[in-house]
Amino acid sequence: MIWNTNAALIQTQSPPEEPYFRKAYDFMISWLNGQSEFMLHTSGSTGIPKDILIKRNQLSSSAHMTGEALKLPKGTRALVCLNISYIAGIMMLVRGMELGWELSIVEPSSNPLLEFQNPIFDFAAMVPLQLSTGLGNENTRDKIENLGKILLGGAPVGIQLQKQIDQLKIPVYQSYGMTETVSHVALRKLNGPEVENGYKVLPEIEFGLDDRGCIFLSGDVTNWERIQTNDLAEITSENTFNWIGRIDNIINSGGMKIVLDKVDEIVAEVFYELGYENSFFSWFENDEKLGQKLILVVLKNVNVLSEENLLGEIRKRISTYETPKHVYFVDEFIKTPTDKVDKRRTVSQLFNGKQ
Repeated sequence: MIWNTNAALIQTQSPPEEPYFRKAYDFMISWLNGQSEFMLHTSGSTGIPKDILIKRNQLSSSAHMTGEALKLPKGTRALVCLNISYIAGIMMLVRGMELGWELSIVEPSSNPLLEFQNPIFDFAAMVPLQLSTGLGNENTRDKIENLGKILLGGAPVGIQLQKQIDQLKIPVYQSYGMTETVSHVALRKLNGPEVENGYKVLPEIEFGLDDRGCIFLSGDVTNWERIQTNDLAEITSENTFNWIGRIDNIINSGGMKIVLDKVDEIVAEVFYELGYENSFFSWFENDEKLGQKLILVVLKNVNVLSEENLLGEIRKRISTYETPKHVYFVDEFIKTPTDKVDKRRTVSQLFNGKQ
């Protein structure tokens, strides 16, 4: 089902009967009626889920930053396919109201383009899974080029998806942000002649590193409150930084610090070159000698992987101490409400099942 609306039309539309669309309708009407504060929910992917009170001016500032950064004027035809219970989806509604966009809203799914016969849009915000699924489906593969511009967020972009993005004619951007910064505050272009290695911080945002090397941010979108992250970064220019990984994704194994996000990048290259499509992540288990022992957790599928061969290939590309000591295969990954992998709970379930 699709629900189409805009700031003018919604004022004459009857409230939709479908609950998801009704939720979007209620939020947009409250926005147009001037509501000054909104309670938003974090996804819990990097900590305990919590509620955050956000002021109207923060949401408005974020919407206008996006419109200017991506050159999305009044009349922009936008696909709203992210969950409106969370910041990424909510901001699509705010942009629609603030910037005068034409919104086509669908319930979130792994392939929202299946809802459309002939989609023609100027902008779509998606998670990598949605873009990957759309490109992998013969009924929607050719429709991707009709999305105008794509903004990806919520999860890393894997090597296989990046290779597909390289072939797209429309621009694709990766976002950096969180609920506390009211969606993205930095962008990285993933394809085309202006492809970028680092994230370019939007002009209205101030940023820097704390003594741990983790990035902090502030601006109108944070009500000028300094938001301190646990994201390790390297500042490469006055408005650009490279994301290294999360500081809470660093383990100490036998006195050596290992950045799990770096290990994941290497393993992703190995999987791509070997033709493995299994999902995975690196983590740790407690060890009497090493303190924390590096492990790899792989989602089972029809491909039967050899732990010995896999670790052998990884060892060719990375140091011995950064090579996982063991591979665990699991039947499922536990997910957060925004469909991100909950690594801690997945590993906890794995080890509890072993005992």
